[in-house]
Amino acid sequence: MTRTDTAQPLAGSANRRPGRHIRLPAETGAAVGLAVLAGLLGWLQPSFFDPANLSSLLGQAALPGLLAIGMVFVLTMRDIDLSAGAVFHLAGVVAALLMVAGIDPWLAALAGILLGAGLGLINGLLAITLRLPAMVVTLGTWWMIQGLSLAAGKGQTIAPPGADSGFSTTLSGKAFAVVPAACIVFVALALALHVVLHRTRFGYRVQAVGSNRQAAAYAGIPTAKVRLLTLVLMGAMAGLAGVIHVGANGAIAPGDGSSFMLLAIAAAIIGGTSLSGGHGSVVGAAIGILLVQAILSAMSLIGVDAAWSNFATGALTVLALAVDRLFRLWRNRRAGHGEDNLLG
Repeated sequence: MTRTDTAQPLAGSANRRPGRHIRLPAETGAAVGLAVLAGLLGWLQPSFFDPANLSSLLGQAALPGLLAIGMVFVLTMRDIDLSAGAVFHLAGVVAALLMVAGIDPWLAALAGILLGAGLGLINGLLAITLRLPAMVVTLGTWWMIQGLSLAAGKGQTIAPPGADSGFSTTLSGKAFAVVPAACIVFVALALALHVVLHRTRFGYRVQAVGSNRQAAAYAGIPTAKVRLLTLVLMGAMAGLAGVIHVGANGAIAPGDGSSFMLLAIAAAIIGGTSLSGGHGSVVGAAIGILLVQAILSAMSLIGVDAAWSNFATGALTVLALAVDRLFRLWRNRRAGHGEDNLLG
């Protein structure tokens, strides 16, 4: 009897075959989209694969890409930094002005990066002190930082002297005559931050805070410190992108980087980072910015007026938000949650 009784549940459980769900990596959609788009563009416009065009595409994707991989941490924590584009510009302006004043370009670049990190620190302190979402705080600081940029640069293009200096030569150079230096920095940091997000205590804490901030606090995670460090990281990435822009282009103009914040958010969401927080993909954001930039490059190749680029950027952002919302709807329904749980 004993053997029969214990055998029956085992046999019954063996006959149960739970459905096996294959979970594809979060970056799969962006990677497939990029491959299909590249193949289609190569077929319609063979010049898309010309080394000069690919080099231009990589160079244009690198700087907003730096903002995108920083934005992954912010979105994973269920926040949004709207001031990233303005931080990019102010860091570039300050670095350029220091170079004009005779400061060593590398020291000026370091000052620009530190300025970006400092602005991120201010964003974090305001968000924590006022107990407001970072999106609300950075909406205000965005305008303030943009105003500082215009005041510091007097609304003019700033071109530091010494275009043949080691700083400018290094950042405007190309590896293998195709890959811009900025792209190498972008790829290296994307790989490093991928490890940080998924293999370090800080990365685990960012994901925990984004999943459930209250539960993370009960678990002993210093949520305020994690938010602060995440926004500092975002500011530092924006500052780094700004000084690289100065070195690679030899100047910074008033409108430079104005669309980078939208591109960063769109690339991060397209790459698999959800607005609901708790999970992010740095590699996916890197693929996402290449996909976005390929679309913008395709518009130029097929002769679409450059004035439509802003429209395309906004449309891509809206599309990314819509896809994220639909995915959340599908995921929650599959998990058995009601429609009301998706609101907010």
